[in-house]
Amino acid sequence: MKRIAVVAMTVAAGAALVSGGYWLGTRNAGGGHPTARAAEAASKPSEGERKVLYWHDPMVPGPRFDKPGKSPFMDMQLVPVYEDEASDSGVRVAPGIQQNLGIRTVAVARSQVSAAFDAIGTVQFDERQVTAVQTRVPGYIERLFVRAPMERVAAGQALATVFAPDWLGPLGELAALKRAGVDPDLVAAARERAQALSIPQDLVRRAEAGEPVTGRFTVSAPTAGVVAELGVRDGVAVTPGTTLFRIAGLQRVWAIAQIPEFQAVRLAQGQRVKAALQADPSQTFSGELKELLPQVSESTRTLQARFEVDNRPGRLVPGMLLRLEVAGPTTARLVVPAEAVIRTGTRAVAFVRRDERTFEPREVKLGADLGELLEVTEGLSEGEQVVASGQFLVDSEARLRSVLGSMTAAGSPSGAPAKAGATYTTRGKVESVDADGVLISHEPVLELKWPSMTMGFSRADPKALPELKSGDVIEFEFREGGPMGWELVAARRQGRAQ
Repeated sequence: MKRIAVVAMTVAAGAALVSGGYWLGTRNAGGGHPTARAAEAASKPSEGERKVLYWHDPMVPGPRFDKPGKSPFMDMQLVPVYEDEASDSGVRVAPGIQQNLGIRTVAVARSQVSAAFDAIGTVQFDERQVTAVQTRVPGYIERLFVRAPMERVAAGQALATVFAPDWLGPLGELAALKRAGVDPDLVAAARERAQALSIPQDLVRRAEAGEPVTGRFTVSAPTAGVVAELGVRDGVAVTPGTTLFRIAGLQRVWAIAQIPEFQAVRLAQGQRVKAALQADPSQTFSGELKELLPQVSESTRTLQARFEVDNRPGRLVPGMLLRLEVAGPTTARLVVPAEAVIRTGTRAVAFVRRDERTFEPREVKLGADLGELLEVTEGLSEGEQVVASGQFLVDSEARLRSVLGSMTAAGSPSGAPAKAGATYTTRGKVESVDADGVLISHEPVLELKWPSMTMGFSRADPKALPELKSGDVIEFEFREGGPMGWELVAARRQGRAQ
């Protein structure tokens, strides 16, 4: 009896275990493990949830993945791209991702901007102050008092002594008539003849006073300056019209500056300028624009401007460099930071914040380059928020979506489908090169019905391609395939972008 009771208890315990195991098995079969259910929910969204098109790394937006997970490029999780985001005209970036990527926006503002700019000018003689010292009679240089070019001279300083034999006759005749006491009319006629021969008044006066007639006279400096040209030496013969000296005044000098063509249109004759020595900015001078020479250099696209600078202290000499601060009017202009504009060579694009998550690419027209700021003439309004930091990441996303927004299952850009194994040829400019691929702004591809666009290409065989650099203009062949959807097969460098 006791044995039967023990067996009965054992059978009851086994039945309880079996029934408990059945109940647990039913629970697990119906619901599954919580971790498994979460993974299944992430990969298979339920009805009413947003549909995920693909996952990608925002830092390397080219490669696409069909499952979530960790990025093979960066230490971060892949980010989903939803169907409603791809069909939107803007670029959607979650606030958390914006913070992680350091996306910063600034307001488009109207600012008072001066049209003043700086230029470098080279000091030259003012050619309008150059005086030529000549002789009007045949003769000889008996003695030079200034013996080297670029010597400074004062007004009235003796430069040379000239002996003129042809003057001895007229001066002797005048002296003889004066001593003979002839009719004053004859003396006056002899005096006029001497003056007609350009005999200096001092020699005429001494001949009339009865002093010995020598025919020697001293050439003096008509103005202060430097001897820019010395045309004679001791003992040389001179003829009428011979230039003995060229004296350049230093009271005013020219500063010759090369002005870029786009800045030259702002200049006007008489515009004031403040000049400072390049070697010593504490020494300043005032001046004005005298002439803008009507010729553009084809190689540098600059015009030559001639500024007249006050040099009465005489501290400026030819060859010195001056930093010219050209004054200009102040006007209100719509400006954005230069870093907020992406220039592709043919157009300029800024990304405008539409709401907390969405950015809209906007083509803009630029005015003057103001250094850290750029003037915007069309495309933006005052108060709009534009991306100033991280815009290249937003631009990468925008390009990705514009190319892949209507992608097929194979991930091809919108247009005609690619033929299996076919290669296509076009031309383009290399925008950037990295280990993952090459970003190229290319011309239209008629076979694929692609417009001009900028897109990334992986390399089919990196060793077979030349060493490409940013700015290279290339003719290249590509085909469908690779981690970016399209890959380079061959490339031929044709030059550099201007």
